[in-house]
Amino acid sequence: MLRWLLAVLGYFVYRFPGAIVGFILGSLLDNLSVKGGRFQTSFGTSPQQVTPADFELNLLSLASLVIKADGNVSQTELDYVRQYFVQAYGRERANATFKVFNEVIKNREISAQNICSLLRQRTRYESRLQILHFLFSIANADGSVSTAEVNEINRIAGFLGIYGRDFESIKAMFFKNPDSAYKILEIERTATNAEIKTAYRTMVKKYHPDKLQHMDEAYQKGAQEKFTKVQEAYEQLQKERGF
Repeated sequence: MLRWLLAVLGYFVYRFPGAIVGFILGSLLDNLSVKGGRFQTSFGTSPQQVTPADFELNLLSLASLVIKADGNVSQTELDYVRQYFVQAYGRERANATFKVFNEVIKNREISAQNICSLLRQRTRYESRLQILHFLFSIANADGSVSTAEVNEINRIAGFLGIYGRDFESIKAMFFKNPDSAYKILEIERTATNAEIKTAYRTMVKKYHPDKLQHMDEAYQKGAQEKFTKVQEAYEQLQKERGF
């Protein structure tokens, strides 16, 4: 870290007192950078200026990892993220978030593990499920979700403490195959009609939009999308099995 470098330099110039001064100065400068996955937002701005919160910067950083996962930075995916942030936080705050990200964070190494560790401490499980849905929505913005993007989201899901069945359920919402409805409801194809009904009631409770009433409108919209997918999956199986 910068604090140790300045401490060493200070020692060579002024010995022990110089080392102390160098360490303190370095600590102050470190607070303006990425620190342990938590983005410090005290950039010396006045109260009238709009500054982004840690959560927004962390979320944007995870989004950037997904966008770059397949080596192809899609403008469609970038536009989706910007539109999402504008809807969730307003244009002024969204612009401030992107500005700080571009100036301070974009060219630094982003640690998904550190970011997710912080988010696990500060967010409910339902909110983390919505983050996962948001990341899949970004990957799907250009019309398809690549294997590299799935792998990156899966890696992030692990750091977020998302259960494997929940990951597969949300993933299935973005892939159409014969087993999608079963995976969305977190059951096997061999499930009985009674088990399907039980699974549906469980998923309705898990993904009900009311669980995210404490979050912004964009998150509530995402929750509604997941809730709708659960209903569609259940109705599909009802039609296929005739119950």
